[in-house]
Amino acid sequence: MTEKSKILKMILYIVLIVYAIITLYPFLWALAASFKPLKEIVSGSPALMPKHFTLANYQYITGTSSLFTRWFMNSVIVSIIGTIVNLFLNTMAGYALARLNFPGRQKIYYGFLALMMVPTQVLLIPNYLILMNLGMLDTFGSLILPAAINIANIFMMRQFFLSFPMDVEEAAEIDGLGRIATFFRIVMPLARPSIATQALFVFMAFWNNFMQPMLYISTPKKYTLTLGLQTFTSQAAGVRWDHTMAASIVSIIPIIILYIIFNGYFLQGVRMDGEK
Repeated sequence: MTEKSKILKMILYIVLIVYAIITLYPFLWALAASFKPLKEIVSGSPALMPKHFTLANYQYITGTSSLFTRWFMNSVIVSIIGTIVNLFLNTMAGYALARLNFPGRQKIYYGFLALMMVPTQVLLIPNYLILMNLGMLDTFGSLILPAAINIANIFMMRQFFLSFPMDVEEAAEIDGLGRIATFFRIVMPLARPSIATQALFVFMAFWNNFMQPMLYISTPKKYTLTLGLQTFTSQAAGVRWDHTMAASIVSIIPIIILYIIFNGYFLQGVRMDGEK
């Protein structure tokens, strides 16, 4: 390695380290702020270590006077059910577009590609009117049904199945398995990396969703976590940053746990989906 290459590599490492620090600092500050009283937070001090360490913020959000625990469970229910529904529908749709021959298959595929260009915000009002006519407003179904499929994930699964060896399916067919049995017993287990990647992104989308709950949910006890976080305010005191920071840190935990569990599958799925 030449001297010039060493210098460039050192500069690159320095830039990456600085970028990592800049990116990580807000999270560390939020974590530290969750253990600070409100007065210390609003004082404007950039220090990470709390001067007056307290667990009162976490005690408040998990106490009986707070709906935080209910909001947390609401988000868990919506995210898990929404993710399961997405995994089945997206995977089956991707498999159908990649393997099954039926009239209009290419037109449907190109239609999906066109719909990927439509902003989600354009569909908010039509979805609201449809859900209102169905009597589904202010229910968890209003958060799950409009997002029951994800076109980007259908496209991803289609690309995966196009590269999937047909020899495996042909061998299963010779052994007497039908199309449906082959899909559930052979194809889906072998597609675990791509399915895990899809699950991570879909769960995060449901968990972090704010716009749809704000439009479709009106009962405080049915709020999801993202919608409930905005209620840590009062006209007298303004934003309760102490409670908000504690709630925000707790809301991040499921995403971190999910990523740790699916990390190996996620990296493998990204590699497999990129080898097209």
